[in-house]
Amino acid sequence: MSTATALLDPPAAAAARRGGLLRSPVGVALPLLLVVVAVVLTFPGLFATHAPEATDVAAALQPPGSAHWFGTDQLGRDVWSRLVHGTRLSVLIAVGATVIGVGGGALLGLVAGCGGRRVDFVLMRVVDVLLGFPELLLALLVVALLGGGTVNVAIAIGIAGVPNYARLVRGQARLVLRSEFVEAARVLGVPAWRSVLRHVLPNVGGPLVVLASIGLGSAIISGSGLSVLGLGPVPPEADWGSMVADGKDFLQTAWWISIAPGLAISVVVVCTTLIGRGLQLRAVR
Repeated sequence: MSTATALLDPPAAAAARRGGLLRSPVGVALPLLLVVVAVVLTFPGLFATHAPEATDVAAALQPPGSAHWFGTDQLGRDVWSRLVHGTRLSVLIAVGATVIGVGGGALLGLVAGCGGRRVDFVLMRVVDVLLGFPELLLALLVVALLGGGTVNVAIAIGIAGVPNYARLVRGQARLVLRSEFVEAARVLGVPAWRSVLRHVLPNVGGPLVVLASIGLGSAIISGSGLSVLGLGPVPPEADWGSMVADGKDFLQTAWWISIAPGLAISVVVVCTTLIGRGLQLRAVR
């Protein structure tokens, strides 16, 4: 067992010794569940039983049953169908935010790690300041400047995640640039940009994927949180966060309106986080 594995908490270390979380039955089920989510967001019409925006005041606030699997909301809309159709926006916001965060963080980290001492000092001080803000608060500040909406929320969450990815990439880049094979390439006259492409980027990619898989769950939570505050998709578009907000005033009489999307958020976040954790355990073995 490696030293890094031994320094993990006991349950994580035990999982690593057994071959890692991703080789367990749970680890096999997690990617399959995410595949199901991907199919649902791609073909929501195959799973929805009603039109997501179809209202029926006479059927408002009906509990879960055979006619409406997850009940209806205050306007008589089918909660299950809205949950299915809301999957697309909820996941795409998180994926878009993660792509923006990874892209911006990788670029910033590479410039800081490969651009010299002064450039590194300035950029890392900026990153340190940004890291002093909670991600959701930083995303709120960006939304305040850009305005609400699906695209702006994804951009805001992505910008809020840039500092974490930048610090990781910068550390990995500096580590690789100090290695003997890069020093040998420099002595032989290999251009710096070629060393970055051939040596730095491949070594940064693995840790970046691990952090991105964990960050995807955080992006889902942040996106849902902003939607609960009314800053997400504009009605009649719905995502899981806006569905939670719709039911917050009916928790005692119609708890299913908020519980259903809340459970969906929890399941997807747990899946992505555990997959990221499993990748992390494999990386330190």
